Formats: sequence, C-alpha cells, structure tokens
Amino acid sequence: MKTQSPPSLDIRHLLLKQNEKTLLSLNEVIKGGEILTIMGPSGSGKSTLLNWLVGMLPSNFQATGELYLNESNITHSASHVRHIGLLYQDPLLFPHLTVEGNIAFAMPAGNKQQRLDKINEALDQVGLTGMGKRFPQSLSGGQQARIALLRVLLSKPKAILLDEPFSKLDSQLRQETRQLVFEQIQRHCLPAVMVTHDQSDATAAQGKVITLNSTS
Repeated sequence: MKTQSPPSLDIRHLLLKQNEKTLLSLNEVIKGGEILTIMGPSGSGKSTLLNWLVGMLPSNFQATGELYLNESNITHSASHVRHIGLLYQDPLLFPHLTVEGNIAFAMPAGNKQQRLDKINEALDQVGLTGMGKRFPQSLSGGQQARIALLRVLLSKPKAILLDEPFSKLDSQLRQETRQLVFEQIQRHCLPAVMVTHDQSDATAAQGKVITLNSTS
C-alpha cells in the first residue's frame, strides 16, 4: 500500500507579471501546519498571488510556474477541484441560512445526521455550543469569524489561504481569533498562506515572512 505523503503546498518557480512588468517571483514549499506570510503595500501582488493559487488569475495577469498540492500538480486544475480553502476579511455568511446551514453548505455530501453531528462538535470546539439554529445577524463579529473558519475547515480543504482575515476585528478579538485560526491550521495539519498588512499577524504565525515591494 502506498504511504501517503505529508501535506504540502509547493510553489515552483512562480513568476507573476502584469503587462510584462514582474510583480513577484516565488519558489516556496509550505508544509502542513506551517503558515507562509506575505506582506507588502497595495499593488505589490499579494491578492494576485492568492488568485493564482486558487486558479482564478484575472486575464490581464500572466503567470509561469507550477503549483503542487500534496505532490499532485494542480497548476491547471479548475478552482472547484483544488481543495484550497479561502478565509477572507469578511465572514461572507449567507444571511438567509442558519449557522448550521452556512457550515453545511460547504461540506462534502453525506449522511445528514452525521454532518449535523460534525457541525455541533465543531461548534463546541470553538466555544459556540448551541448556536447552530441562530442566524448570522444575531452573532457578534468574532462569532461570525469563527463560523466562517468552521465553514472552511469542514469543507475538508487540503490547504488554506488567509486574505487579511483579522483586519476588521478590534485588537482583543483579533488576537483571540488569530490564535484560534492558527491552532486549527496546526490541528488539521494544513499548509497555509496568509496575506496581511499587520506585523503582529506575521509574528504570531511563527513562519516565514516574505515582503513584496510596490510595483508602482
């Protein structure tokens, strides 16, 4: 029986350009549980990098290089089959769905009761016991952020991208949410790439930090 390779996200010889101007070049391996932090001013290519990783690079950008996830080449794979989760600065929860409904929306198909059990177990783990029937508008910003995280995790991603996920939270809440997110990344052994403007995020991630220059 073939042994499963350890989780990893392997960016090989990536060169991102816009109108022949080089935005960034990257050659990195991120192992499961590790967080690669990308910092830099607006226009330096941070968001473009995330777009390339999820297979949604706008047509006015050009990219060369390859992307491997757990040793499988996904460079030309469609976005929906890449198994890469994305956590944004806004929770982006569906207002018409309950907490349970929001999390279940992204989960793989399966037995309804088993899925519900997994959701309730996950809610327990992040301090939201009994909130499955509530709607997003009745939750605080920090609670919504945790629901957004659970929705990503229970979609069974093989890697996770963090796009300024803590920037709209106040200082105390930012620290608590960040710790929770990083703990879950380690617990699920997910390779992670985080884009942030905040040095405290980069410090807390305890991984490699790459600072991009402005292209203007």
